[in-house]
Amino acid sequence: MSTWQKRIDEFALPVAMIIGVVFWRVFIHVQFLLAPLLFLMLFFTFCKINPLDLRLRVWHWVVLAVQLVLSFLTWLLFHTLGSEPLAQGLMLCFLMPTATAAPIIAGKLGGSIQNLTTFTLLSNFVTSLIVPLFFPYVNPAADLSFWQAGWLILQKVSTVLLGPFIAAWGLRLVYNAVQKHRYHLSESVFRLAEDYDFRLTPFWASMPFYVWALSLVVLMGGVTETLLSARYSIWTVLGLCIGALISCVMQYKLGHWIGFRFPASSHGKDYRDIVINPAAVPTDKAGISRITAGQAFGQKNTSLAVWMAQMYLTPLALIGPAAYIIWQNLFNSYELARAAKGKRV
Repeated sequence: MSTWQKRIDEFALPVAMIIGVVFWRVFIHVQFLLAPLLFLMLFFTFCKINPLDLRLRVWHWVVLAVQLVLSFLTWLLFHTLGSEPLAQGLMLCFLMPTATAAPIIAGKLGGSIQNLTTFTLLSNFVTSLIVPLFFPYVNPAADLSFWQAGWLILQKVSTVLLGPFIAAWGLRLVYNAVQKHRYHLSESVFRLAEDYDFRLTPFWASMPFYVWALSLVVLMGGVTETLLSARYSIWTVLGLCIGALISCVMQYKLGHWIGFRFPASSHGKDYRDIVINPAAVPTDKAGISRITAGQAFGQKNTSLAVWMAQMYLTPLALIGPAAYIIWQNLFNSYELARAAKGKRV
């Protein structure tokens, strides 16, 4: 990776957030672009991996269990203390499923894109089941039917995740079929790989990260408009911002620890390809899982959390995941800067 590209990667996420906040009046009019941008980002990401490499690992279940326990305990603690906005807002910081952009960052840091993609699908699906069961208990005033809420959340999740996954898998199958056909027609002319596997060029392999940065600009414009239109106490905002920061760092570090203690035995046959995973060290299985689980636990689907807060919880609760957007992207930028300098993430 060239020096200028490393510099862009280091500062892309903070700059994207600043642009989105400063020019929010412009970007609130292009919120419709968020869905196609996320689709495009995930499409390029899923093109990097073979669907046959998506397998459940031990650390998947450990991270998921710890995430659910912490979300419940956080809500219970602040609910007992009598602060409902803090209880609901900080609960969301733990309960949020893994971000769709997490595999992109993990790949740049040397984590396993395959294993993190599997967990992203798992955590978003589990969240769509847990939320309709848990939220009526958290906010009894909400008019929340299990089937209705579950279906709405599942629709929101599956549209973003499954659409690009199916499209990428379809492209891989068509490409491999065409290459196989050409190979058999003229073996001497078309000397192809044994498995005819689909490959992205270095330019297209880096594309998801820059699409995510553009998506973050649009997302921050919408979040800024939502926050400015709400009424809240400065102490509540301060508590949610500090709590979101603590939960962000805690989850990244807990994820690192869990991944290191429960390393995956394999990471997919594409793992050694520098185009797929430029920072990879294939022999360091514990280190790979450490990075992967850290991103799985720490990098959250904040846009889904903001939507859930607006739909089903106290309006002030959305400040928690809104603040989390800032902290997680600053943390990701810090990790990318360390990785670019060859330091341990």
